[in-house]
Amino acid sequence: MDGRSRDNPPASGAIDPLEHAIRAARRATLQRQRPDGHWCHELESDCTIPAEYVLMLHYLGEREPALERKLANYLRRCQAAHGGWPLYDGGAMDLSCSIKAYFALKLVGDDIDSAHMRRAREAILARGGAARANVFTRTMLALFGELPWRGVPYMPIEMMLLPRWFPFHLLKVSYWSRTVMVPLSVLCTLKARAANPQQVQLRELFVTPPEQERHYMQVRGALGRLFLLLDTIGRWTDRLVPRALRRRALRRAEQWILARRNGVGGLGAIFPAIVNAYEALLLLGHGPDERCMRETRQALRDLLVVHGDEAYCQPCVSPVWDTGLTCLALEADDGAAGSPAVARALDWLAQRQVLEAEGDWCQTHPGLRGGGWAFQYLNDPYPDLDDTAVVAWAMHQSPDRAARAACIDRAADWLVGMQSRNGGFAAFDSDNDHYYLNQIPFADHGALLDPPTSDVSARVATLLALLRRPGDQRALERVLAFLRREQADNGAWFGRWGTNYIYGTWSVLMAMEAAGVPGDDPAVRRAVDWLIGCQRDDGSWGETNDTYFDLGSAGRGSRGSAAQTAWALLGLIAAGEARNPAVRRGVQWLLGTQREGVWHDPAFNAPGFPRVFYLKYHGYSHYFPYWALARYQRALRD
Repeated sequence: MDGRSRDNPPASGAIDPLEHAIRAARRATLQRQRPDGHWCHELESDCTIPAEYVLMLHYLGEREPALERKLANYLRRCQAAHGGWPLYDGGAMDLSCSIKAYFALKLVGDDIDSAHMRRAREAILARGGAARANVFTRTMLALFGELPWRGVPYMPIEMMLLPRWFPFHLLKVSYWSRTVMVPLSVLCTLKARAANPQQVQLRELFVTPPEQERHYMQVRGALGRLFLLLDTIGRWTDRLVPRALRRRALRRAEQWILARRNGVGGLGAIFPAIVNAYEALLLLGHGPDERCMRETRQALRDLLVVHGDEAYCQPCVSPVWDTGLTCLALEADDGAAGSPAVARALDWLAQRQVLEAEGDWCQTHPGLRGGGWAFQYLNDPYPDLDDTAVVAWAMHQSPDRAARAACIDRAADWLVGMQSRNGGFAAFDSDNDHYYLNQIPFADHGALLDPPTSDVSARVATLLALLRRPGDQRALERVLAFLRREQADNGAWFGRWGTNYIYGTWSVLMAMEAAGVPGDDPAVRRAVDWLIGCQRDDGSWGETNDTYFDLGSAGRGSRGSAAQTAWALLGLIAAGEARNPAVRRGVQWLLGTQREGVWHDPAFNAPGFPRVFYLKYHGYSHYFPYWALARYQRALRD
């Protein structure tokens, strides 16, 4: 690729390599569009979720041998050389994920003396065994009777009755935390027990016999010690809770779940919450043939992905996100911007705007009209600010933006109303930053909250800047100030919802371009210098999820990634660097790695929760490189 444009056209009759790649990407993109206009790529997580699907079947006593074999084939293939299972491709062993994968394989029938099971067991024991697992894994083990209930945090169902002013309240934690915690507290309070029809046990994974273990809870600082003391007191006094009060709390939890069960979308439209809801409702007396139970079970089945002899379970699905970002890629392509395909996709999105449903956010923002979009096909109680900004952005850039003005205005109004006090924007809530709650024993994963982040804030800032509504000026100024404060010393921005600093930096540079921040602004220059400094010798960019543990490795990885190269290019082009040699080299790398219009990238490219749970958006290696090439071509022409 030689960077030729209209200023330097190719020879007569030849197709410029850049144009050829864009056309190929366009064809591949349009071929993947669903008949109703949307896109939805697979969303893969680590082995925790497919293992939990097997565990769910055995908890319920409902064996599905053919499916279990396929899930087991996937788990065996993903076992790493260290003997355990990582949270992402190439990552270190994760103890909790490995315990669940081992247990699932044993339930399916794998011989514990086989080579792969022996290697896994040795790796688990070398890291302290099952007693050192995280809260969710220990709770699963308690449900199967493998460790005593004192080995998990005390989560009384009476938390449902706490007032808003209390130090702990459901609205003070993230949407994903509350949708998981409420049904889980039902299971823990009633001491649920798995059917486990084969009575499979896991004692070989404990260094100390579980009934003799005295150190299940890990102390984390002075505040953590206080919470641990309160946990112990609560456990001692649990028998004193009046039965009438407990029944009232259980009814409140049941009503809470049923009000948010979300039809075939499932509670929260995320796997852990849906599983817990199904098991909790069974325990509360709902039969499997009731509509609420049939729909909840269908929500779980809809997350399965089967490829030949393998299967895995997605943590959720991403149709709105995939469709919005694909539209932005197509709109950057002069050959597709006004196509019927984009119009059909935006029509599909318009039908899914959440206007009337009352989500949890209504309790903290009374009087604010709805206008957001959820991430999934159906999750009306929990619209997502990031998706909302992307969809409204795509609608604003379409040729028929006037016809979509009502959708765009409702979205922007809702987003501005959800701005946090510090000027930033979070994914689902505002001011969800009660950080002391990360010290409670249940929160050993450190992902209890939903505070404002640079990437989501940048997406909202981009939309507000493009709309240029006079009433949004103050909100835009505040979010830009938030973003300036969030810039790291190295010039990058942290990526909460994508890996990692390359993702965050791309997001913010796009916002600054939309807001008219000049390319010579010091914050922009520092970011540009950092991105160029991270470029690999082959012209690509690649960043590992290890950067969530080590800031010193920010922007670095062992291999290039199509999505991350695209993010870096989009960021540099937004900063006015389209003709920088680094950009040209990055484009050349994308052109050289495209195959039949797409890019194939094995890397996990996003965290669900940093350090705890990671994702691979299969669509990221499709629409982001396409977007970057189209944006580059347009920048050269302009």
